[in-house]
Amino acid sequence: MLELRLVQGSLLKKVLESIRELVTDANFDCSATGFSLQAMDSSHVALVALLLRSEGFEHYRCDRNLSMGMNLNNVSKMLRCAGNDDIITVKADDGSDTVTFMFESPNQDKIADFEMKLMDIDSEHLGIPDAEYQAIVRMPSSEFARICKDLSSIGDTVIISVTKEGVKFSTAGDIGTANIVCRQNKTVDKPEEATIIEMQEPVSLTFALRYLNSFTKATPLSETVAISLSSDLPVVVEYKIAEMGYIRFYLAPKIEEDDDMKP
Repeated sequence: MLELRLVQGSLLKKVLESIRELVTDANFDCSATGFSLQAMDSSHVALVALLLRSEGFEHYRCDRNLSMGMNLNNVSKMLRCAGNDDIITVKADDGSDTVTFMFESPNQDKIADFEMKLMDIDSEHLGIPDAEYQAIVRMPSSEFARICKDLSSIGDTVIISVTKEGVKFSTAGDIGTANIVCRQNKTVDKPEEATIIEMQEPVSLTFALRYLNSFTKATPLSETVAISLSSDLPVVVEYKIAEMGYIRFYLAPKIEEDDDMKP
């Protein structure tokens, strides 16, 4: 038996909106410690990992580990029927092939429930090793989203270079080139507006902007984003979710030789 009750129902709506473009179908894994998802996009270039810890829910009951396969667009459609202030309850019985979403208005004067069929989805769990990164950049998530959006109007890829001075985002396209530098600034009045760089050594990597723009759909979940970079590892773009977990996106860097192989 699974029963999860989330007072901030809008949180679940934002989570779904942030990943449904990237991943179509995925398994939500529920265990005693929390509610998680790990899935790759259809082209197997990007990976998303979500964790919502059990203590973040008002009520959390999961008698045994359960994996629920869902089409994320369908879940998103159902969640759009919930008001932003609604309390959301998710229920599933052991062995059942359906999941029920219940939405209650804050003053309890309206209760809606939706039942959705679960899917059988084959998915392998990838062990994501804990790694030491050469550089970790923490910056306002809205700033990162704006940079990715602005640069994608000029080029398809972005070079992210980190030095002690700051982090530089560069692109080149048919109409020209663009460079945006964010300097480290810890002294701002509001911590969420700071740009903080922890660097072991300088690093410069190239990524597809299409994917980074997709990751920034998670901007409403967190005021800050952490970007972890290492020359031989995928970048990790992490958004913390309130006090209860995170959503992490992994993207392999583009290798320059790729350009020569294009027909």
